[in-house]
Amino acid sequence: MVSNFRFASIPNIIFGAGKLPKLYDIIANFGKNVLFVIGGSSLKASGKWDEITNEMLRRTINFYSISIAGEPTPTLIDEAVKKFRQKNLDLIIGIGGGSVIDAGKAISAMILKNDSIKKYLEGVGDKVHDGKKIPYIAIPTTSGTGSEATKNAVITEVGPEGFKKSLRHDNLIPNYALVDPKLVVSCPPSITAACGMDAFTQLLEAYVSPRSSPVTDALAYSGIKQMKENMISVYSHKSSDFNARSAMAYGSLISGIVLANAGLGIVHGLASSIGGLFNIPHGTVCGTLLAESTKMNVKRLEQIGNDGEHGLMKYAIIGALIVDKGYEVNMDASYYCSVLIETLERWTKQLNLDTLGKYGITPKDVEKIVKKTGLKNNPVNLNPEDIKEIIVNRI
Repeated sequence: MVSNFRFASIPNIIFGAGKLPKLYDIIANFGKNVLFVIGGSSLKASGKWDEITNEMLRRTINFYSISIAGEPTPTLIDEAVKKFRQKNLDLIIGIGGGSVIDAGKAISAMILKNDSIKKYLEGVGDKVHDGKKIPYIAIPTTSGTGSEATKNAVITEVGPEGFKKSLRHDNLIPNYALVDPKLVVSCPPSITAACGMDAFTQLLEAYVSPRSSPVTDALAYSGIKQMKENMISVYSHKSSDFNARSAMAYGSLISGIVLANAGLGIVHGLASSIGGLFNIPHGTVCGTLLAESTKMNVKRLEQIGNDGEHGLMKYAIIGALIVDKGYEVNMDASYYCSVLIETLERWTKQLNLDTLGKYGITPKDVEKIVKKTGLKNNPVNLNPEDIKEIIVNRI
């Protein structure tokens, strides 16, 4: 029997190496007054920004730009909205990593409002966004967050009372997601590693989520299959290989689609609380915690007996995929779960993922992190001591 499920809409997706020029024809469908939200320097250094601006001038399109360095904060979004609110924009285009894509998404959502984004953030404000926005196109230059396919923009305020919360509405899904793996080739190895593990985390957490469906399972499985073949090679010797980059870009895109429909588990619960308290890249948190979190989930699923069989089997199916073995009804779930855990531990070392301690997190901080951490879509309940162990093992 196929279980009941709901599936959210996705952007109009254009995927493929060399597809960036498609952007210029899409712009014509919206108007001639455009805001570009870009990263701090990488797009300009790659020469792509000159290519884009020259084409805008050739087509007599009036455009503005704003650079985003780091994760978007409420202040950054509020100031950007104030600056561009009176420009009568027809379209906003975000070109960059997940933070840039989220910033563009937030600006497009808030430019029609007259108050702070803080008032609309989940768990922070007291208002609900109505979904009205300026049309938005998302063009990722990293393979990590999948934000080009999601309906939320993550906004961060770091500090003792800090937070990492979402502005969310079904209408905030980008109108178009243009995914060109050629834009990712210049991504540095450290960012490639952290972003790749972030995307893999999203695929795996969505796959084992209690909210998963046959549709999200099929998509997540296909994304994992592409990424597991290329995770290490694209970090090391295939950084300029378009096939490898395409596989990672595909996995990242799919991770955004499945997280929007199945939700995420303990890794992203921890990433939210840690990201609000410490200035640490989101992908680094996810990547460095994935193996330990998976190990703890499997341990607890094994302990609850029959109630944990479904979750264990899903982890085992991915473990079997890792070693190119298809699903079998009588498969040894324990063995293939261990294969998955060992692979994630090996990747953590091979990708040189930073520990939490590198960013100033100490055992003294663990208690406050745990108190702020949610378990919304984890496949098994974890108690505070379990969560503490996950964190401590990566300090």
